[in-house]
Amino acid sequence: MIVNFTNAAIAAITCWTLGTLMSILSRRTPALKLPAFALSFGGSLVMAAFIAFYWVLLDRPPLRTLGETRLWYATLIPLVGFLVEYRWKIDWLKYYCMALAAFFLGINMLHPEVFDKTLMPALQSPWFIPHVIVYLVGYVLLAASSVTALHNVSLQVRKKENLTGESVSHYLALLGFVLLSFGLIFGALWAKEAWGHYWTWDPKETWAFLSWLAYLGYLHAWRYKIDRAKLQWYLALSFVVLLVCWFGVNYLPSAANSVHTYSQS
Repeated sequence: MIVNFTNAAIAAITCWTLGTLMSILSRRTPALKLPAFALSFGGSLVMAAFIAFYWVLLDRPPLRTLGETRLWYATLIPLVGFLVEYRWKIDWLKYYCMALAAFFLGINMLHPEVFDKTLMPALQSPWFIPHVIVYLVGYVLLAASSVTALHNVSLQVRKKENLTGESVSHYLALLGFVLLSFGLIFGALWAKEAWGHYWTWDPKETWAFLSWLAYLGYLHAWRYKIDRAKLQWYLALSFVVLLVCWFGVNYLPSAANSVHTYSQS
């Protein structure tokens, strides 16, 4: 299984790398544009095929461990870059997205997961799949929003106007926030079925709520006409809260008694 993952990861990273190089060259040689897109998109298709294979092999959705969620993240985030290029004609974001996807695959190659077909009873709920997938897609959108915001900040420092970029970061954050909201709702329904309570202020739940509040604060600030250039700093830094929720909370002392300890391996 590890060999299969390594081969798939190397193939995907190779596709993204070659696609990026050809995309850059296509600025002078337009004929390379379509092959560049095909290679870049092919990287995500390779990972999607691996996830499907892995799902069948495990006889369960590969969503239990952090390593498994990184597979989905690496597959989905380049797609956001392609969609932004298609919708707003901004092509630089896809390069960041593919690099981030390669980074997460690299983590998995350096620290291969223990493949386990079993699911603890709490994870056999019908709310398990929608809860995790909705959150993952939300995280992907918010990561792209944060990268776009950081780019906007760099343009501000260089005294360059970039109203289109601000709109892109905002709409990505808005979509991500909607998915975070659904993730909280699905998580509460799952908790009720698995543990008998909708909410217990578990460390993971608490940080998920803090993440939701962070982006809710951003949307309120945007609505009330606070300087939108300054809000790019806020939006860029908000993703740090999500990273704590996704990774960092597992290293807190209180996580030892968390009902979410199944996701730490």
